[in-house]
Amino acid sequence: MKDIFFISDTHFNHEAILQFVDHAKPTELIRAGFENIEHMNETMIERWNSVVKPTDVVYHLGDVVFGENKPDWLETNMPRLNGKKFLVLGNHDRPKILQPYFKEISVWAEFHDHDFIATHIPMHKEATKRGRPGYSLADPAVTYLRNVHGHIHQNKSWEPWMKCVSVEQTDYTPVHIEELFV
Repeated sequence: MKDIFFISDTHFNHEAILQFVDHAKPTELIRAGFENIEHMNETMIERWNSVVKPTDVVYHLGDVVFGENKPDWLETNMPRLNGKKFLVLGNHDRPKILQPYFKEISVWAEFHDHDFIATHIPMHKEATKRGRPGYSLADPAVTYLRNVHGHIHQNKSWEPWMKCVSVEQTDYTPVHIEELFV
């Protein structure tokens, strides 16, 4: 049986991220505990593969990799990550170099069976509105999709109908679709 997982903002190979601080807590690094970039990369690969089987599906919600040697790093390491990978583009992603490693690249993905939309940047609630054609704002049939997103790293989502899957909030591990809103 294949399972579906979500992860965002891996920033593989982004050495400078190990020095980024939390603006709300300027004495705290957002990625504390890693000895170096190799330690961070290997920890994320290990945690990814600890939950994702080769037949599973993973939606990466953007900001996959950084650094001078992106093509070399991708060629060596993306095949090490289990699962069939789909990418929802992040603000730092370049589709041309990422395309060979993802089955599909998009700007969002909708999961109607689970009532949410996956994006990189959190969505405004009005953008998640759905209803029958020609609906009005007062129509009681209007509902909203929840939003699974990344981009905000260690910062918490500001609404209960949002779920951030940036690695800083998921212990650097992909999150199963059934665990998103529990």
